[in-house]
Amino acid sequence: MNSGFLYSDDNKRYHTWNYHLRHKFGCKVMKIALNAGFTCPNIDGAKGRGGCTYCSPAGSGDFAGDPADSVMRQFEDIKERMHRKWKSGKYMPYFQAHTNTYAAAEVLRSRFERVLMQPGVVGISIATRADCLAEDVLEYLSELNERTYLIVELGLQSVFDETGERINRCHTYAEFLDGYTALRDRGINVCIHLINGLPGEDKGMMLYSAKTVGELEPHCVKLHLLHVLRGTAMERELEEGRLRLLEKDEYVDIIVSQLELLPPETVIQRLTGDGGRDSLIGPLWSLKKFEVLNAIDKELERRKTYQGAKYKEGI
Repeated sequence: MNSGFLYSDDNKRYHTWNYHLRHKFGCKVMKIALNAGFTCPNIDGAKGRGGCTYCSPAGSGDFAGDPADSVMRQFEDIKERMHRKWKSGKYMPYFQAHTNTYAAAEVLRSRFERVLMQPGVVGISIATRADCLAEDVLEYLSELNERTYLIVELGLQSVFDETGERINRCHTYAEFLDGYTALRDRGINVCIHLINGLPGEDKGMMLYSAKTVGELEPHCVKLHLLHVLRGTAMERELEEGRLRLLEKDEYVDIIVSQLELLPPETVIQRLTGDGGRDSLIGPLWSLKKFEVLNAIDKELERRKTYQGAKYKEGI
């Protein structure tokens, strides 16, 4: 059944990543998560040590390939696993782990180009930080953008600098805007990441972050649930009682309210967070991903609302 939402041909009331890719490429497109062996200025001491407090040793690439393998080996292995679920389709390599523009342009070229030439590859997605976009990197990304479907994913997490300081983000919202603007001025598609449930934030702050990001009119957004993994600084915060995790009903309410504030044209790549079953401390309800997504669909329907319903309104 069609929901009546403009960017939907099923019951969804938001602009799904699957809808976008099917209408752009005419088929299933599988995102192949890769670990190209980069590090992060928040790990190596250039800006900080230890990384963001929620970040695992895998650099938020826990479901990416094994960095001990070459990028091409990772690509082939993950592609084979994907085809156990989907018989046919095309591919989008996703350089996920750590900061994938934190190197000179010639290094990026050596990591990205070979996989881009593989049969069936229709584009590339590159996860990074807004403060890791040197001029030579921007020039290379501009070149890539002219010959393939490119998305640069920028981890923002929150527009509040006090939150950034608490999670050891080591860059400001102003720095994020500089990087975002540099990409948009070159016509490059940007996907902005936000995390719900960060320490010290209430629902109003999370909605303000979504509204502020919506006003930037990004190509895509990822809305994540904060999940705590073993071996992270945030694990200690939880143990010491300095962090409260969101309940499922709270999270669903926040997500639906955020979707209302985002422009309907913006593609929603993600509505929850992933944590490996062996490494996840909480929230444990997040392991039932499809139940969470179904609850979001039901709440959108119950409210008779949809993505962008309050885009031009205040919070």
